[in-house]
Amino acid sequence: MSRDFTKVILVAGGAGFIGANFVRLALADRNRRVVVVDKLTYAGSRLNLKAAEGAPGYRFILGDIADRELMLSVLREVRPSAVVNFAAETHVDRSIDGPRRFLETNVVGTFELLEALRVYRDQLSATEREQLRFLHVSTDEVYGSLPEGSRSTEKSPYAPRSPYAASKAAADHFVRAYHETYGLQVLITNCTNNYGYYQYPEKLIPLAIQRALAGKPIPIYGDGLNVRDWIFVEDHCEGLLAVLERGRPGANYNIGGNCERTNLELIRQICALLDEMAPRRPKVASPGKCDRYADLITFVPDRPGHDRRYALDCTLIRDELGWYPRTTLEEGLRATVRWYLANQEWAAAVQAGRYGGERLGLAVRATPVDEHERAVEGEP
Repeated sequence: MSRDFTKVILVAGGAGFIGANFVRLALADRNRRVVVVDKLTYAGSRLNLKAAEGAPGYRFILGDIADRELMLSVLREVRPSAVVNFAAETHVDRSIDGPRRFLETNVVGTFELLEALRVYRDQLSATEREQLRFLHVSTDEVYGSLPEGSRSTEKSPYAPRSPYAASKAAADHFVRAYHETYGLQVLITNCTNNYGYYQYPEKLIPLAIQRALAGKPIPIYGDGLNVRDWIFVEDHCEGLLAVLERGRPGANYNIGGNCERTNLELIRQICALLDEMAPRRPKVASPGKCDRYADLITFVPDRPGHDRRYALDCTLIRDELGWYPRTTLEEGLRATVRWYLANQEWAAAVQAGRYGGERLGLAVRATPVDEHERAVEGEP
């Protein structure tokens, strides 16, 4: 008896920020099954998947994509029609302090997952083999820093400048090679900076929110004029589903928010929202300053090799798949700030014993981040 091979998605790294939001969106189709495989390193937590727990089509498996035999066993058991790879180390600052972890997870891990998928694919029927898709989720940072007025297209050359970007670029090349060499039905997406629910508080927006609420300085690297394009995570996940379902095998698609801001502009906008939604009380104000959150903004030394600007041309995904971002930055930031205000227990739980808001990425740490992370791995 044939089965519907289009309704089972294996999500690698589904307990992280973007992965967890994707899982929630995918499960909105009640005929779809979603199986998450995640190693649960410091930034991955089953707390992020709380909304999925109990859903009839959901299952969680603790595992590492770099364990080829485990992944092959999971593939044979689950028999997915699609595999989506979010599993990655993602924080640029941590890649500066400890690049080995990024090589191991982002490059070697992706390679081992591809190898498991290749063996699994070769055991399928011709029809199932044709339907099986692998979506690799990547970043705009692989294209490198851009001058004002230019945008990276899917045909732009790769020019990574941080260990994180280099590891993602290498993984992209492996994924593309497995399509050309072995005929795997792969798709690659390169996305701009995400923000939204469940983002680990080491990243710019949640870090700024958490430090502001604590009355602590909000760090801005360098002159604050580095430019990023921002996309609400739910818009990104809708784009990923569009690519997974309707994208051309072998193609890559840029997914961006068409919303460029300097880091300083963005943090000032967040401070204004906090002024409105959680006004500061005089007793937590910094000595000699008023009660506006923007007064906590503090310029700190820039990180090494800090790319000045990223921007994507997203014409291809719009024209081929009809996708475009639907959430304005004002709407998305307001929803994000509101969510963090309502989920302070989550923020405390995922950071406990793992991250205290300290500065990373200066390449002068006495204890490499890689070793620190090995000591604190596990589910919070």
